Amino acid sequence: MSDTNVSYTNSLLTIAKKARNSGILLSSTTQQERNKILKTIIEELENRRSTILSANDKDLCLAKKNNISSVMQKRLQFGEQKLNSCIAGINDVISFEDPLGKITLAREITSNGLQLFRKTCPIGVLLIIFEARPEVGIQIASLAIKSGNALILKGGSEAHNTNSEIVEAIKAALRRVTTNNSINEDIVQIVYTHEQVQGLLKISKYIDLVIPRGSGQLVNIVKQNTSIPVMGHAEGVCMVYVDKDYDDEKALDIVIDSKTDYPAACNAMETLLVHKSIISSFLPLLSKRLEEKNFGVTFYADDHCINFLPKDKTKSVTEDLLSHEFSGLSMCVLSVSNIEEAIKHINEYGSHHTDAIVTSNQENAELFANKIDSADVFINCSTRFADGFRFGFGAEIGISTGRIHARGPVGLEGLLTYKYILRGNGQTVGQYSQGLFQYTRNEINISNNQIC
Repeated sequence: MSDTNVSYTNSLLTIAKKARNSGILLSSTTQQERNKILKTIIEELENRRSTILSANDKDLCLAKKNNISSVMQKRLQFGEQKLNSCIAGINDVISFEDPLGKITLAREITSNGLQLFRKTCPIGVLLIIFEARPEVGIQIASLAIKSGNALILKGGSEAHNTNSEIVEAIKAALRRVTTNNSINEDIVQIVYTHEQVQGLLKISKYIDLVIPRGSGQLVNIVKQNTSIPVMGHAEGVCMVYVDKDYDDEKALDIVIDSKTDYPAACNAMETLLVHKSIISSFLPLLSKRLEEKNFGVTFYADDHCINFLPKDKTKSVTEDLLSHEFSGLSMCVLSVSNIEEAIKHINEYGSHHTDAIVTSNQENAELFANKIDSADVFINCSTRFADGFRFGFGAEIGISTGRIHARGPVGLEGLLTYKYILRGNGQTVGQYSQGLFQYTRNEINISNNQIC
């Protein structure tokens, strides 16, 4: 290895080690100290509001100049409303009770007083790789700090200016509250190049979890190039099924909101499934409502549905579109013979992200909820509710479609793990093999999460 490569590798190790060391210190702080950091971050974001928004204007201009897709440009936008929403999210996180140090199990496991405790603690060092959306940096930083985790961020190059200003605001806040023992600005770091990310993905000794937020291609590339655990979702192919027993207005509102509220979002509907007995009545109503609102939605329909949709806006669906994430104002429209067929289609072609049923039949609602294999299963409401902020989590790390550790919108709890603490008074295993004492399973009443 050349001297240049050695130096480059060492610089990445330095970043990871700094994150590890600062994270260990952060994990020992009080909730008051961590909340003070978050309050100071809000102050810095407010103080630098015009600078951050100007930086985003620069990024948007460059995006247009470089012919970046309209979907990506939509995600890149970071105006007053999004900044205000981020600040509101931080305030929510501040209001949450301390997630660290909670005793979730307290048990006396031997007849001579050996006590076992399970206590919440941070995961450690998080590497977050995200595309476009600058708000991700603020959301994840607030949750990471509250939960005692250190953070390394890598945003998309299209948001370089905005991300730089946001991270500088966060680091300025950390410098303001820096102490000798527990808090420093290395709690949050940022890298800018693909080469840096590739190097960091190999540092499993210091980085505990990778969270990619972006396209399915991004998530899959990350998974293929690291041995570090990865939490995330590859795609947002969300579906809505309108049952034969339904309410016209509710169904129309839910379908239209799921598709058009924010088409580029990962929780936007991509496929509409309609019971075959209501195709001739429901689809014309949907077409009329969309036309009235001038949304400009285009359809890819099967042979049963195509004649009930606008001819100039409808094409025949193809197999490759059944699991496609349009991220725009296009959607598949398919007929199903019954709820079982709808469930089978969703489980086969969906991305296990968020799927919804519109029905007035309670039995069908329960069947759908029990059999759909997705992180979020909704009954009579829009898929757009699949969001950590709307779930009351304050903000979200992302939406996980995996089955291990965290699933669905991931908030503070998803950034925690636990440790076991065994408190004894000289006990040895030999005492029990000799029959001097016995193993027991007696629960301990504990208050204030104090074990010592």
